[in-house]
Amino acid sequence: DVQLQASGGGLVQPGGSLRLSCATSGFTFSRYTIGWFRQAPGKEREFVAAYKWNNNNIYYTDSVKGRFTISRDNAKNTLYLQMNNLEPEDTAVYYCAADNRLILSRIRYADDYDYWGQGTLVTVSS
Repeated sequence: DVQLQASGGGLVQPGGSLRLSCATSGFTFSRYTIGWFRQAPGKEREFVAAYKWNNNNIYYTDSVKGRFTISRDNAKNTLYLQMNNLEPEDTAVYYCAADNRLILSRIRYADDYDYWGQGTLVTVSS
């Protein structure tokens, strides 16, 4: 079975940092597009960042560029999201997601990902 387990969320003050992890199993990690989405209260799930598996290019949503860094460890089958200079607007449940059939034009669309982790809550507040 494909499994994704997100962790690392918590309460942090504005300007602080957190590192999220997504441990995976049950699929060939290096051959999947894998990324992070988030969902704030009352809002739709939105794309944050992702790796496209076949070219290893990285894509970010504009609001996190320069503050967040996505990385992956293929040996550990784990995806990371380093979040720096956090803002209250970053408060959300963060999910990791994976798929092996995505085309590049669909990488930002949550509905196109087949596999999801359970989410980890990030709260940015003073």
